[in-house]
Amino acid sequence: MIQEIKNVHFIGICGTAMASTAAAMKERGFVVTGSDEGVYPPMSDFLADREIEVRSPFNPDNIPADVDLIVVGNAMSRGNPEVELTMASKHRYVSLPELLKEFFIRGKRSIVVTGTHGKTTTTSLLTWVFEHNGLNPGYMLGGVPLNLKQGARFTDSEWFIIEGDEYDTAFFDKRSKFVHYLPEIGIVNNVEFDHADIFDDLAAIRKSFNHFIRLVPGNGLLLVNGDDANLKGLLDVDFCPVERFGMGEGNDERLEDVRYSSEGATFRLGEVSFSIPLVGEFNVRNAAAVALASRAAGISDEGIQAAFSSFEGIKRRMEVVGEAGGVTVIDDFGHHPTAIAQTMEALRKTYEGKRLWAVFEPRSNTTRRNVFQKELGRALSLADFAVVAEVARLELLPEDERLDPEQLMTEIQDTGTVAAYLPTVDAIVDHVAETAESGDVVCVFSNGGFGGIHHKLLEVLKDS
Repeated sequence: MIQEIKNVHFIGICGTAMASTAAAMKERGFVVTGSDEGVYPPMSDFLADREIEVRSPFNPDNIPADVDLIVVGNAMSRGNPEVELTMASKHRYVSLPELLKEFFIRGKRSIVVTGTHGKTTTTSLLTWVFEHNGLNPGYMLGGVPLNLKQGARFTDSEWFIIEGDEYDTAFFDKRSKFVHYLPEIGIVNNVEFDHADIFDDLAAIRKSFNHFIRLVPGNGLLLVNGDDANLKGLLDVDFCPVERFGMGEGNDERLEDVRYSSEGATFRLGEVSFSIPLVGEFNVRNAAAVALASRAAGISDEGIQAAFSSFEGIKRRMEVVGEAGGVTVIDDFGHHPTAIAQTMEALRKTYEGKRLWAVFEPRSNTTRRNVFQKELGRALSLADFAVVAEVARLELLPEDERLDPEQLMTEIQDTGTVAAYLPTVDAIVDHVAETAESGDVVCVFSNGGFGGIHHKLLEVLKDS
């Protein structure tokens, strides 16, 4: 099939993963075109620099007559004019995960990092360990590691490291993306209910992870969080080696002597101690998974620690955006209540004695719903001050499925945390600027742009 393909068109090319893959395809000699709506930096600049034409808006005429393969982005659905032409014309089409599998992963030694939380941090840290130790891995991430400056790279290395998302693949393939990635080493950090728009319940999530686990070959390795109760029952397998890591006694690799400081954490695996410049118990688990996968690939403990020591973090994961008026503003991608709670607990250790703010935008398909009504309240109550933005597109959900902001405010306030539900970014900025004091730490939680609230807040704080 690959030998027949010369011209490739990407529908929805401006997604980070789509754009990175399109650029890699062009580097390999394919003729690449693409289309999207809302074409804007940084991806528009990224594609322009690589002389890849982006056609907008979506239109059947955007697809070249001599196209050999069409890559359909995850956000595309029936009704899109280019999707409809693709279906009607019987053109060969694939999802992005399928393309990655056949063009970039097959034949490589693939390490796939999965889990409800911590995928991006774990994948980024693992990639940096390989890079720091001269293995030059190809990789695909859901974030931008500060050491590596970009979220994807395709190399001639035998290793390919990829963040395995459990979200569905495409409108025509409702399996999780991670079933396409041919894992030699599979990492499962944790499993919780999420993505209420595509999974009915925790059992459905567990079933999808079970599919992933069954892809690890007999000469591979499955690394799993042995402390996670939701993984029990999925690990009774005899077709591949399974190594459980965690703090409990039943684990093959126990994390011991775990200690935290404002600069990071230390822990011991067996007789070897590691230190990381990351805070929080969840990052200790992430780092343990990385250490074990790196050992399996032949990297020495000294090489692992050297990479840990030089790891600079990831954009949008507890990233300090700036400080103004004595107030520190942090950006975090967290949008699941467990992730929010873990970040707040880590911030308590990092900024001991400081007043903490949690500013949350409920915009994901799960947090707009009431499935985490109480869990969100508990997570946000870990802050001294909680601010919740207007729930995005609430009117599009059935009334009995909607997150109840009034109830959320009551639940947070009942714990003693000061809470406010505010309709606009400007209202939130004004509220924080009026109430915050020098020394406060404001963590903004959102999986979107949140109207540029971080820099708006810094500008107002600077003048207050």
